[in-house]
Amino acid sequence: MRNPLSKRIVEIEPSGIRKFFDVVNEMEDAISLGVGEPDFDTPWHIRDEGIYSLEKGRTFYTSNAGLKELKVEIAKYMNRRFDLTYDYEHEIMVTVGGSEAIDIAMRAMLDPGDEVLIPQPSYVSYVPCAVLANGIPSIIELKAENEFRLTAEELEAAITPKTKLLVLPFPNNPTGSIMRRSDLEAIAKVILEHDLFVLSDEIYSELTYGEEEHVSIASLPGMWERTITINGFSKSYAMTGWRLGYACGPRVIIEQMLKIHQFAIMCAPTTSQYAAVEALRNGDEDVAQMKEEYDGRRRYLLHRFKEMGLECFEPYGAFYMFPSIRKFGMTSEEFATKLLEAEKVAVVPGTAFGASGEGFVRISYAYSLDDLKKALERIEKFIVTL
Repeated sequence: MRNPLSKRIVEIEPSGIRKFFDVVNEMEDAISLGVGEPDFDTPWHIRDEGIYSLEKGRTFYTSNAGLKELKVEIAKYMNRRFDLTYDYEHEIMVTVGGSEAIDIAMRAMLDPGDEVLIPQPSYVSYVPCAVLANGIPSIIELKAENEFRLTAEELEAAITPKTKLLVLPFPNNPTGSIMRRSDLEAIAKVILEHDLFVLSDEIYSELTYGEEEHVSIASLPGMWERTITINGFSKSYAMTGWRLGYACGPRVIIEQMLKIHQFAIMCAPTTSQYAAVEALRNGDEDVAQMKEEYDGRRRYLLHRFKEMGLECFEPYGAFYMFPSIRKFGMTSEEFATKLLEAEKVAVVPGTAFGASGEGFVRISYAYSLDDLKKALERIEKFIVTL
């Protein structure tokens, strides 16, 4: 019998995040700090709108690109939050989560042999999506001494004549690092000089802490026309299971992305789209309240890490910490495995997000403060034994 499988698919490694999550599900009295999912319920007024849409029988396909009302609200949101202007009819499309937007953007933009620059540590989907789109992933290893920000020098050194697309994953999963305006201005010069395009994954944009707000690279001079901005509702509105994201960018790219979406997906879930309209119209206060809670947890973890002597730079984005475990003389995988076995606490090895994550583990603080306190007590107990 002939091999039924694609060699390219077989060679793609499964997600390193799910491994520990699956184990902890079978373990009694275990605490998982491994999954990047808000512990908040979707706010009631957003859920109500989804329920109401079902009661009204709004269960049919929407336009392939999404509900007009939703695209209009997305355009308003992008303008008021990030000073970006998009035509809702031709420059915005609604997707099944931000992950679909990443996938179809790469498929729409890459030809075989095109290089995709992917800073790591970063979200696990970028490399597989580049491979599936016939692109060639080229990894830029971010450095702890730079707080895992991408520098203009690192970008310049990675560019070749085949480079076409840069993935910009900030605020970053798994490190929590962010790019300030000055950081973005520096790399924008390099991008313009080499005529590159940017896939800017800004799913955590609302979860930016400190005095400076999130800045989208598309808002910088010369960058709008070469940037696809990815965002969604999972993280900021606690709507992971609703599976809704969106992409904004130049019409010439969005139209081709929409073509793939038409054939592969048809449209995003109708109920989720109606709920998302309510989220954008009346959800700012919900986002602010959740952000304040996350920030309190962030500061608590930094305090506890300092108490137990666990080295960690201060992250200003998302809901992750990326402490160093190098001094314990173990690989990230060994540390995470032994911690799970000894104290029933699940964290994710840094290597799940690329080789440059070696020596670190990802800890999510998208969990209640009570759970975080219990988990940190167990982690401290484990560290003492080392």
